[in-house]
Amino acid sequence: MTECNTDVINFSRLSRRELVADFDGGRLTSDAGMLLLREVDQRLGLSEAISACLPDPRDPVYVVHEQQPMIAQRLFAVAAGYEDLNDHQTLRDDPALQTATGKVPDPEEPLASPSTLCRLEQRVTREALVEMSKLFVDIFLRSSETPPEEIILDIDATDDPIHGQQEGRFYHGYYHHYCFLPLYVFCGGHLLCALLRPSNIDPAKHSRAITKLLVDRIRKEWPEVKIIVRGDSGFCRWKLMRWCENHRVDYVFGIGRNPVLERRIAPLMEQAEAAFDETGEKQRLFGETEYAAETWDRPRRVIMKAERLLEGPNRRFVVSSLDAPPQSVYDEGYTPRGDMENRIKEQQLMLFADRTSCHAFLSNQFRLLLSSFAYVLLHHLRSEHLAETELAPAQVFRLRLTLLKIAARVRITARRVVFHLSSSCPYQSLFRSAAHSLRLDTS
Repeated sequence: MTECNTDVINFSRLSRRELVADFDGGRLTSDAGMLLLREVDQRLGLSEAISACLPDPRDPVYVVHEQQPMIAQRLFAVAAGYEDLNDHQTLRDDPALQTATGKVPDPEEPLASPSTLCRLEQRVTREALVEMSKLFVDIFLRSSETPPEEIILDIDATDDPIHGQQEGRFYHGYYHHYCFLPLYVFCGGHLLCALLRPSNIDPAKHSRAITKLLVDRIRKEWPEVKIIVRGDSGFCRWKLMRWCENHRVDYVFGIGRNPVLERRIAPLMEQAEAAFDETGEKQRLFGETEYAAETWDRPRRVIMKAERLLEGPNRRFVVSSLDAPPQSVYDEGYTPRGDMENRIKEQQLMLFADRTSCHAFLSNQFRLLLSSFAYVLLHHLRSEHLAETELAPAQVFRLRLTLLKIAARVRITARRVVFHLSSSCPYQSLFRSAAHSLRLDTS
């Protein structure tokens, strides 16, 4: 932000006092929490790793902005709530963002402009995107000092509305608009895959290939870990289930209702209805059956839930390779997958994963990955350095408002860059705790 002197701005009086304002406060920022993101990035080596995946064809003689700081600039801005490249027209002068990217704040030497960042997005290659995608699993594997006994891979797709003539643009009959259909895989709060896809495909397309790649990479590091793949009925495909069965991977998938399953659950539903009529309270009964759709290679175990709510009957079906009791498979094995939808909401609503407005499909995949890497930064901050605080379960919105959106005055001397954070910040103890934890990890 360029320092300037202007005339005083007068406002209506405050009791007996005059109320005035000016623009002589010095170098200020409203995003001092980016300093925390800088520490997380250094801890993970994330922006450097992303940059190493992307060849830089520019002539070094004419390069003003190095590639790694530009990637960090985009990551930190997305995490702080700036979704558009145009935001960088002013952000490039922000002292917090300049400092976070490794530059001593200087109003005469701004960061990369929107057009420079746009050129970075446009020159991404398919090979670079593949290498970047591997970083998610590498970071996940480093997150645990000892191999876990069991992990669950949650897989799901969502719609990414588009409003232009982008490559891969198709109308989706279920969502009733033009969109992409990105595929996500999470393990708890850890993001393992974010794959942009056109929407004229089966939602389960690529799921078997992605599952194979993830399982192979995880088992290379943790050969004895038990792996469960979980998804809704959109991923109930016999080829995926057969692959899991042949590679020591368990699965839990929802399965859509059909006349055959409706007939098999009818006795359970009648019992639930009778109990409801007698007690007037919600009833839940569980059973199981062997079932195979016409296209399947063989029958599989299907868990049936017959539920009678105040609003009416509720029938649900789950196909699984787990050998636990039916209610346990449903309540403990399948139902928790709903939390993955919260992670997708963070991606779409809070980190702008749907800001896929480039014309080129590969550039939009790069934008999706940038959003996903911003999520990785924030998730690492809350899971590793805020685990014992009230922010451990916080979503991105709250993390941003609590720890990133902090006002500060920046003072630069020959030996120091000092951020004088707002004295009235209500979350000083949380900020100090996170900063202390990060410095312990990097010391």
